[in-house]
Amino acid sequence: MPFYVSPEQAMKDKADYARKGIARGRSGVVIQYDAGILFVAPNPSRALHKISEIYDRIAFAAVGRYNEYEILRKAGVRYADMTGYQYDRQDVTARGLANWYAQTLGTIFTDSQKPFEVEIVVAEVAEALADDQIYRITFDGSVNDEHGYVAMGGQAEAIATVLKEHFTDNLSLSGAIAAAIAGLTAQANGDRMEITATQLEVAVLDRSRDHRTFRRLTGARLESLLAEATPAKGDQGKARKSAADTETGQPPPEADSSKPDKPGSK
Repeated sequence: MPFYVSPEQAMKDKADYARKGIARGRSGVVIQYDAGILFVAPNPSRALHKISEIYDRIAFAAVGRYNEYEILRKAGVRYADMTGYQYDRQDVTARGLANWYAQTLGTIFTDSQKPFEVEIVVAEVAEALADDQIYRITFDGSVNDEHGYVAMGGQAEAIATVLKEHFTDNLSLSGAIAAAIAGLTAQANGDRMEITATQLEVAVLDRSRDHRTFRRLTGARLESLLAEATPAKGDQGKARKSAADTETGQPPPEADSSKPDKPGSK
């Protein structure tokens, strides 16, 4: 005789299962800057992408199980191509894609025994910063309209707290990367991890480009941006020491000219 499980308990078990799966993976960040939208995700693989182009001015970022969000990415590309072909390229929008993804994930979550362990972001860059669109879609099909920045993945809340401290309107690209790195490297104990260009996947939607605005940042270009965004260790140490002296009210030590010279000194 089969056991009865209430719909509420079944949905709760599915949600807990999906959250645990997503939490085991690495997080990602999407953040606006003055010339577009920046995507940053820890990803040492050069072949398996978490960030991809969907259409002319639209990009996709995801965390969770690669095989599942790759299915969603491909389906989104087909949806966008078919919509642009049947109607007009301007009819393909991030809002439409977000609604389509929400319906798809909601159906999978409700009807399938196992939900997708994914969290995705669909973003569209506009001609003006105020018109940019960023949508976060969770494993159960819930859609959130985000403004300025969004963190996704297992450490999303902690990263979002750091991003809130660093984010300002009209950030430069290096400033946006600095904010993203600060969020991704923050640890619960207050320390920060070291991160290099080879450990990151970085891309932008550049509003200054015509037609296709998506481009990846790699190699020397990414390393130079990280160098601008990350102060040297010596500078960090001096800054921390200066801040500590300011908090304690103690001035830096100076040479005491009142002490007599040692015997025999000239």
